[in-house]
Amino acid sequence: MEEETIGIDEERKQQHEEDASVTEILRDRFRLSTISIAEAEANQIGMEISKPIIACISDLAFKYTEQLSKDLELFAQHAGRKSVRMEDVILSAHRNERLAATLRSFRNDLKAKEPRSERKRKKSSTREDITTTNVVQVPDL
Repeated sequence: MEEETIGIDEERKQQHEEDASVTEILRDRFRLSTISIAEAEANQIGMEISKPIIACISDLAFKYTEQLSKDLELFAQHAGRKSVRMEDVILSAHRNERLAATLRSFRNDLKAKEPRSERKRKKSSTREDITTTNVVQVPDL
């Protein structure tokens, strides 16, 4: 019995180390991307950014992204889903109306580019027709 517990603990420890390793690799790649973007933007406007500032911005952006991913996962779980949808991303931006509006616009552009499906629809019953005429559509702002 005790040997099984030790085996499970070892597996957990190994999984934790693998997760930490993957997180570190992602953080490094994220940092390199952030540095590249910051330097390109700075060069474009003729400005220079010190390395410690770029590293700080990179770390803050990575922490923000980690928190955002956790929030998105929770939103999907709350809705009873296993995958994140665009609505979850828009919901995460509810405190920043400009960002939320940009995300909605992006979603609408993506929907416009999707090919229309050619499925046949069932003819609705008169009962459904009556209930749908009483529904008020509220457009997204």
